[in-house]
Formats: sequence, structure tokens, C-alpha cells
Amino acid sequence: MGGSRADHHEFQLTDRGSALIFSDSGVAATHVTGASPQAWEVLDCTIQEIDLATGRLLFEWHSVDHIGLAESKVDPPTSAGLLYDYVHANAIEVDYDGNLLMSARNTSTIYKIDRGTGEVIWRLGGKANDFTMNAGAAFSWQHDPRRQPDGSLSLLDDSAAPGTSRAIVLAIDETNRTASLLRAYAHSPALLATSEGSVQVLANGNVFVGWGSVPQFSEFSRDGRLLFDARFPASGTSYRDQRFPWVGRPAELPACAATVAGSGLIVHASWNGATEVAAWQALTGPSETSLAVVGSAPRAGFETAIPVSRSAPFVAARAVDKNGAFLAMSRPIRTPA
Repeated sequence: MGGSRADHHEFQLTDRGSALIFSDSGVAATHVTGASPQAWEVLDCTIQEIDLATGRLLFEWHSVDHIGLAESKVDPPTSAGLLYDYVHANAIEVDYDGNLLMSARNTSTIYKIDRGTGEVIWRLGGKANDFTMNAGAAFSWQHDPRRQPDGSLSLLDDSAAPGTSRAIVLAIDETNRTASLLRAYAHSPALLATSEGSVQVLANGNVFVGWGSVPQFSEFSRDGRLLFDARFPASGTSYRDQRFPWVGRPAELPACAATVAGSGLIVHASWNGATEVAAWQALTGPSETSLAVVGSAPRAGFETAIPVSRSAPFVAARAVDKNGAFLAMSRPIRTPA
């Protein structure tokens, strides 16, 4: 909004009918608090809160007003005319008290921001850290910090050690300003996410980790056992990976085909995208409106073949779930000659 470019890193819906996004624009270095003139421009990471019903801008926050260049862990450009991405904001979270948590990759810092005044309440991590980091709690180049119901904070520590990334859960004492490591989840063999990544604490306590620039995702038990591990194609990356219950019931009807097999038929059934199908039933009959079940088979991948001992003028396929309940039926088709 306001002529700035929307950033792809975040889009968070809030419980007050708004969306939180980042927008970026280049500004002169002199716009940054305490900065002197430079030959390059600074990328101003801006938080915007937008009312979804009206499009009205409710809140706007600029990194150049609150984060100095000295906090960055990235060197400035060596040539004129380039943008200095000194903050690289990558996540927003509405905190338990309604204020905002913002993750900045290039300062290795999580900022708590007053949603009313825009002032930084505290910095966790980085060069201007306000917290004592107890053993194992330090992190860098982090992604996806999320406040958990018990008050802890989960995040992907992209550079936990040379060649190693990890998912961590921290206990944050905002009164005494201490951060303590509660749990850590690292892959074996070690994986290094040079960018991106996510951590999702599931309802059962398991932890689902997306390894960002490494095209891999894993699920761990609460106590750290690797339960599930999978990869995307080697050329891909994934900014965030998340796991949710999902039911696919396509709008279109199942597909049916038939081939002649001696005096009988093989009925072929499929329903692209359906997740509840446990078995298929084959129906045949003298007309489209007079069909009866003559065979069945457990679902076998994308397409299931159902042998039928006798041929008939019309055939159809019917999908049923694990309890045998009807889900959907294909349109009847004529049996091939």
C-alpha cells in the first residue's frame, strides 16, 4: 500500500479482521536513525496492517525508524546504486498481549514491537540483545518464530553451528529478560538451511520442521525421535512446510472406464484428489437407471481395477469410505463392444 512493494515473506490474518504483511522500498541511508550519507540505498522493511473489508491501512511500521545499521550482520554494498538489505524481515506474529513479534534474518534478532506506538519493546538475539541467553538458547539467521500456547517460542535456528540447522523451543522470561532452551530438534545427518525454513508444533506435541533451502521436511516426536522424513525434488526449496488434517472431495464425479475380459469386464475407477476412498464398487445393468453392485475391490492407488464376471450394457463405479458409506458414483457408461 502507499506505493510500496508487497513482500512475499509474510501474510498473517488476525482475529480482528485484518492482515499483516511486509512491504519494501529503498530509501536514502540518511533516513536510517543515526546513519550518515552513503552511495547506496537502504531497504526499508515495513510492517503494514490492512483491514480486509475496506483495504484501510491500520498500522505501519518502518525498520529504518527503529533499527540501526549497526545491528546488521550483513556487510553493506561495495558499489553505488545497490540496495542494502540490512534487516531482511521474514516473519510476523501477533503476540499474546496483542503486540507484534517480528523476525529479522539479517540482524539475527526477534523484535517485540508495540502495536500502538511502534516502539521496540525488546530485542531477542543479535548484536543489541536485551536477554541473557542461557546454555543452548542462542540462535542466528532464524526463521518462523511463533509463540506457543504455553508462552514458549519456537523457531528454526538456521545456523545453529557450522553446517547445522535445528528447530528449537525457547522459554522466554520477559520480566527477568532470560531465554532458556527447552527442546532442540536436529536432523541426522545434519542439514544446513542457508535460508528459509519453518517450525510447527502440532497439537499432539510433535514438531514438524521445514528445512527451507534444503528441500526436505521432517516430523519429530516431542522428545526428539524422527518419525517422518521426506524430500522435494533436489532443485526445489520450501519457505515454510506445515501439516494439517485435510479432506479432498473433488467437485467432479469419479471417472469410470471398462475393458472386455472374456465374458466379463474389468471396471477401472478413479477420482483424482479424493482422500476418503477406501474401496470401489462396480455396478452393471441393462440401463443407466437400473444398475446393481456386481463386484468390489480395495482402492489401489490412483486407479483401481475391479474384475466383473459378467458383461452388461451399462457400467458405473461407486466410491465408498472405510465404513462402507457411499461417497460418490461415476456417470454410467456403455460397455465396450
